[in-house]
Amino acid sequence: MANTRQQSRTANEAGSDSSGPKYRRVVVKAGTGVLTGNGGLDEKVMDDLVRQVCELRDASAEVLLVTSGAISAGRSALGRSRADTDQDISTRQVFAAVGQSRLMHTYQQMFESRGGQVAQTLLTISDLSDRQSYLNVGNTLQRLLELGVVPVVNENDVVAVDEIGEVFGDNDRLSALVANLIDADLLLVLTDTDGLYSADPKTDPNATLIEEVAQVDADIEALAGEELHPWARGGMATKLEAAKLVTTSGIPMVMCHGRAEDAVLRAVKGEQVGTYFRPADGKMEARKRWMLSGISQRGQVTVDTGAAGALKDDHRSLLPAGIQTVQGEFNRGESIYVVDAKGKKIACGIANYGARDIAKIIGLRSDRIEETLGYHYGQEVVHRNNLVLL
Repeated sequence: MANTRQQSRTANEAGSDSSGPKYRRVVVKAGTGVLTGNGGLDEKVMDDLVRQVCELRDASAEVLLVTSGAISAGRSALGRSRADTDQDISTRQVFAAVGQSRLMHTYQQMFESRGGQVAQTLLTISDLSDRQSYLNVGNTLQRLLELGVVPVVNENDVVAVDEIGEVFGDNDRLSALVANLIDADLLLVLTDTDGLYSADPKTDPNATLIEEVAQVDADIEALAGEELHPWARGGMATKLEAAKLVTTSGIPMVMCHGRAEDAVLRAVKGEQVGTYFRPADGKMEARKRWMLSGISQRGQVTVDTGAAGALKDDHRSLLPAGIQTVQGEFNRGESIYVVDAKGKKIACGIANYGARDIAKIIGLRSDRIEETLGYHYGQEVVHRNNLVLL
């Protein structure tokens, strides 16, 4: 299955059929700034989005839609203002509870009018943190796509007490996690700007659109400016985080204006629109994509300069001798971050030892693990086969 998908993706990126979709399995993320107007849902924009998704479906593409807008829909239905949404988590949950059914009903009517079927999927970060749950969600979504159904995914704001808009970032991060989950060929992020600019175009008249990004590095991350809409929980920073997540996994991303004419169709056909984020060479295996997502990390270890170099340059395993500190509460088999002496996350991986055990063997040679703990699970704190560089 994985090899077939990779071959299909390679053929598509070659652009063998310029009239049809270049990418066959696509995650489209539509943010609050695109879908709303005057405080409520902009049904004209939504209907045009549905039209484009249905055209892609009719052209044999598989499309999953990650949508925002439930909170705005609920707020509008209750006659409240945007200011009521800004800080109060419980109020946003109420708006989401009221608005989610309205949002989904609107999509359902629009898709049915074009002969399409949709399936609602509400997710929280805990649904994707657990490996088994992660796999179950993936199986369901992929089966829906195979049946020609368009999954409509949103964060379950009603129960996501701490995460509402904070972890998934107006669904930016969620869309990247889902793209990795279903082994997508493209993540298309629709926003209210034309793409990534060299500077803030609202304040710098010399700002230019960056048409292609080879790698999301520190220089690119520094371009993230202030959010354009205070009621939208996402921002350029979360979109760049999403880009880094999927491109590292081998999935390209396009970020463009969601209200531009036929933006979805043009992007999926491979036409120049917005900013294209180039994927890394080769597709990362599914288990490492889950590790890379960062949603399951329970803690972290800080390593010295020598260990950091061995991990990054020599692709070595992490040994206790190179560890300086351990933070958080985690058990053997859970995923953790590896941080360098400057506090930068350089890798994540599955720990062979729990936090309490690591605290006892910090700085020791591997041959002293058993005499210190009374047992051992190997010489490595994180084996290189269970390690992903960031």
